[in-house]
Amino acid sequence: MSDGLIEGADGKLRCPWHGNQPDYLAYHDQEWGRPVGDDRRLFEKIVLEGFQSGLSWLTILRKRENFRAAFAEFDFETVASFGDADVERLLGDAGIIRHRRKIESAINNARRARELVDAEGSLAAFLWRFEPLAAERPDRLDWESLRTLAQTERSTALSKELKRRGWSFVGPTTLYAFMQAVGLVNDHAEGCCVRAEVEAERQAFRRPT
Repeated sequence: MSDGLIEGADGKLRCPWHGNQPDYLAYHDQEWGRPVGDDRRLFEKIVLEGFQSGLSWLTILRKRENFRAAFAEFDFETVASFGDADVERLLGDAGIIRHRRKIESAINNARRARELVDAEGSLAAFLWRFEPLAAERPDRLDWESLRTLAQTERSTALSKELKRRGWSFVGPTTLYAFMQAVGLVNDHAEGCCVRAEVEAERQAFRRPT
């Protein structure tokens, strides 16, 4: 460990949470924090963050392909049409997290996503409005400062707005984890070998409108 970072087999320093587990390491390096503008991927991440509540993200990550198969590749137009028979089917699927409230929430949120697209044009355009301003971010993203960011004013505001629109399993902590994952913030710690690369992608990313 160095300044809250962990050294990998390749000698590079990274955020410590992946623990150098190969699948988690790949997620850290290739996906986490990189900006996402695709509605289906954004919906997927919100749903999976909801399923993660009370569990580890690694558990969800290792079941992600099963979730994609179970939930029609997270096409929310399709998921919105799921009914009671689909709920029972999903409760019988050992490849996912078999939690009735979370399954029903995913279907509800698909319907709410469809409504949001009708009202706002796209999920991406709506969600990226909650990207924090630079002045709202810590001056230095070391490991200690990152540990204080379980939720923020922006994730709280997003949570309140989604709940107002009928979404569920979208608390401020869940949504801050979502914001980290899809690049609304770059929470790779200072000194992490991919922080600069992720920030360059964020700078080049065209915000949806």
